[in-house]
Amino acid sequence: MSRPRRPDPTPEDVLPGEAATLRAAQASLTGETRGVRALWPFLGPAFIAAVAYVDPGNFATGAAAGSKFGYLLVWVVVSANLMAMLIQTLSAKLGVASGLNLAEACRELMPRARYGLWIQAEAVAMATDIAEIVGAALGLNLLTGIPLFPAAVLAGIAAFGILGLQRRGFRRLEATIAGLVGVIAISFALNVFFTVPAGGEIVTHLVPGFEGTESILLATGILGATVMPHVIYLHSALTQHRIVGRDEEERRRIQRFERIDVVIAMSIAGFVNLAILSLFAASLGGLDVDEIPLAHDLLEQREGASVAFLFGLALLASGLSSSSVGTMAGQVVMQGFINRQIPIFVRRAITLAPALVVVGAGLDPSRALVLSQVVLSFGIPFALVPLILVTRRRELMGSLVNTPLTTAVASAVAAVIVSLNLFLLADLAF
Repeated sequence: MSRPRRPDPTPEDVLPGEAATLRAAQASLTGETRGVRALWPFLGPAFIAAVAYVDPGNFATGAAAGSKFGYLLVWVVVSANLMAMLIQTLSAKLGVASGLNLAEACRELMPRARYGLWIQAEAVAMATDIAEIVGAALGLNLLTGIPLFPAAVLAGIAAFGILGLQRRGFRRLEATIAGLVGVIAISFALNVFFTVPAGGEIVTHLVPGFEGTESILLATGILGATVMPHVIYLHSALTQHRIVGRDEEERRRIQRFERIDVVIAMSIAGFVNLAILSLFAASLGGLDVDEIPLAHDLLEQREGASVAFLFGLALLASGLSSSSVGTMAGQVVMQGFINRQIPIFVRRAITLAPALVVVGAGLDPSRALVLSQVVLSFGIPFALVPLILVTRRRELMGSLVNTPLTTAVASAVAAVIVSLNLFLLADLAF
């Protein structure tokens, strides 16, 4: 398969804000600007992808792991974040090198498997959306006292507003979502300052270890909450047409900038995930807290209203931003696999319905969050394995094709994830 020929973008083809970004990017690629100014036009796609790595499911799994097992699963959080950096770098590289997103590449290269991959990807997107809307509703409920169902409706309306920013150019959407990520990161940075987790314990538990099958279940949930299959598809779509390299040298330069974008965004996400687990290990370790409202109340009792408020604020920002990103990913999946699209607001309305059913039926929202992350973990191999297979094809990737070492490491990551999932299946079955 040969790479599609992409026309050079011109400022006249895009909105004014995007035209300025394109001009700045071209100046970076030609060496007219250097340092932070050269990097600036390329920052953004990884921050949108990073939202999925700090979604409400991470709050649920991190709170459960920290309260039940203390710092035991710190190594899982760190390992999952390193895996995420590698995976999102490969995804971004696919869009830069080929002009295709992962779903489109699968449709071209794996035509017999595309419908099966599409169906499971849509199921994963639905599980994601339940976690995100439920999380945003919980955050709003904890902050204001609004009942869960009206809070879920308000969260859905807010997500519509965030998605509407797409019509005004990618920079506005990127800035809004990056701002929400900033709210999450600052909230947990302050909470870490207030609670002072045990640094020695964190370092000690960088060594892998488990304590029974429940810890393995939580580890798999953390993995599912951290390595998100839907943004593996989305990230390649965010880079495929954003700034287009005109030759191999420009594509290599773009990819170097995108790699920095990934490292910065994923490092922030990794800090947040580590802070969630450490916060609950330090404050509520040994209490076996598996419900977010209870965790919020206990934080308020033990650490004060400020810590509890910051936790609720971060949860709300997480749910609102990640819900919008999940809808965008669903659109990419449908368009890529089966070459069909529905209006993004119609998709938002459809995917909102299951979350409203979960909330309206009175199901345990915290349990729903944890289980949704386990479902997501099972979806990872179906995105990750095709990504590895596609990015090692030189005729598609050109000079950005995976090195043998990259393919070997990515394959090892996939093997670890599949093995954990198989163990979890066996445990649930017997």
